[in-house]
Amino acid sequence: MTIGRVTTGRIARGRGRVFAAIGFTAATALVLTGCSGGGGDESLGDFEGETLTVAAAWSGAEQENFEAVLQEFSDRTGAQVDYTSFGDNGPTYIQGQLEGGTPPNVAVIGQPALMQSLAQNGDIVAVGEGVQSAVAENYADTWADLGSVDGDLYGVWFKVANKSTVWYNSDIYDEAGAEAPEDWDGFLEQLQLVSDAGYSGISVGADVGWPLTDWFENVYLRTAGPEKYDQLTNHEIPWTDQSVKDALEVLASLWGTDLVQPGGDQRDFPTSVTEVFGADPEAGTVFEGDFVAGNIAADGTSVVGENALFYDFPAIDGSDPSVVSGGDVAVQFADDEATSALMEFLASPDAAEVWVPEGGLLSANSGVDTSLYPDETTQQIAESLLEAEEIRFDMSDLAPSAFGGTPGQGFWQEMISFYQDPTDIDGTAQRLEDAAADAY
Repeated sequence: MTIGRVTTGRIARGRGRVFAAIGFTAATALVLTGCSGGGGDESLGDFEGETLTVAAAWSGAEQENFEAVLQEFSDRTGAQVDYTSFGDNGPTYIQGQLEGGTPPNVAVIGQPALMQSLAQNGDIVAVGEGVQSAVAENYADTWADLGSVDGDLYGVWFKVANKSTVWYNSDIYDEAGAEAPEDWDGFLEQLQLVSDAGYSGISVGADVGWPLTDWFENVYLRTAGPEKYDQLTNHEIPWTDQSVKDALEVLASLWGTDLVQPGGDQRDFPTSVTEVFGADPEAGTVFEGDFVAGNIAADGTSVVGENALFYDFPAIDGSDPSVVSGGDVAVQFADDEATSALMEFLASPDAAEVWVPEGGLLSANSGVDTSLYPDETTQQIAESLLEAEEIRFDMSDLAPSAFGGTPGQGFWQEMISFYQDPTDIDGTAQRLEDAAADAY
C-alpha cells in the first residue's frame, strides 16, 4: 500500500486553518441525514434486525467504554453492532479486509495518512451533509481539516489526545521530596530524587514502537521547533539531519540511565502505567497522553486528581509550551442507512458523553458537556486542548503507514532499537532515513 505525501502545519482554534492534507480509511459513500447536536431515536432511524461491524484499536477498558457507546446506538436504533479490536495492526488489518472484500461498516483509526491514501485510492468517499453540518457546528476548523482530503470531509474525530502530559504518583513524589519540574534538566533531577527514594524514576512500555515515537516527537518539537517538525514530517529534510541527532541525544540522556525502570522493551504500555499507579508501584512517573487516566481508573488503586497527577512535558533549552496531539477518526465503509446513522451518532455529543464520565476519552466535539469528565484534572486537559491556539499532530500518524504505523519496521522499530541501545545515534538516524526514503 502506497500512501501519499502529507503536509502538516499549524493547528488553530476557530477561524484558523490547518495547512494539512491528511487522511484515513474506508470504502464507500457516507450519506447522513438529520444530524443534530444530540441525535436521538427519531433522527437516527429504526434498524431492528440489522447487524453492523465496527473495528478500532481499543482493547481492555477502552474497548469496554467504546462498546458502551455502540450499545447506546443499538438501544436507540435496534441495530446489533459487533466490535473487533485490531490492536496495533490497524493499517494491516484494514488492507486485509479490503483485499478480502469484507471491510467493517465503520472503522476508527489513528493514522490520518491511511485515510488520505484510501480516499485517494477511491476506497472511501466524502461524508454527507448531515455529518458536515454536525462537524461545522461542534468542531473547530482544526478537526474538520484533519478529517478532510483534498477539501472533502471523510472522517469524524471521535477521540483525541493531548500527548504532552507526564503522569506521576504524588505519594511517591512526596516521599522522595520531588516536585513537578519546569524543564528537562529539572525533570532528570526529580527522577533522580525518586530513584534515590528506592523507586525507578520512570516506567516505559516499549514492547511496541508508538509510545517511543511519542517521546521522540515531544522532544523534537521542543529542540527543533515547529517548522522543522513539519519539514521532518513531510520528509523535506532527512532523518540524518543534525536536528534529529540532537533530539536523540536528549532522549539518550534519559534512556541511557538507570532512572528508567529495567525491562521496558518487554513491557507493554498499560503495564507501564500499573508500575506507577498499581497496588505495589515500582516507579514514580510515566509519560503518555491524557488516556493514561483511563488506565489508572481501570487499575482501581490510584485516583486521578488525588494521588495521580500530571505535568506538562518539560521544556528543553527554553522552548515554548507545545502540544503533540493525536486521535482516532471514524470513517464509513458501507453505503447504507444503518451505517450512515452510526456515523451520525458518532458525530454527535451524545456518543462521546457515554464514554467521557468513565475516563480515558477526550472529545474534540465542543458540544460535549465538559462537566461530565470524571475529575477536575481531565476536565482541565480537555478544555485546554479545545482552546489550544497551536499544536502539532502526531508525526508518526501523519507519515506513510509503512514508516510511521507498522509494527516491526520503520519509525516504530527503529525507536525500539534506539531505546535498547541509546548510544547508537548516528546508526539510528541513518536507518530512519533509509526507512523513510523507502516509504515516502
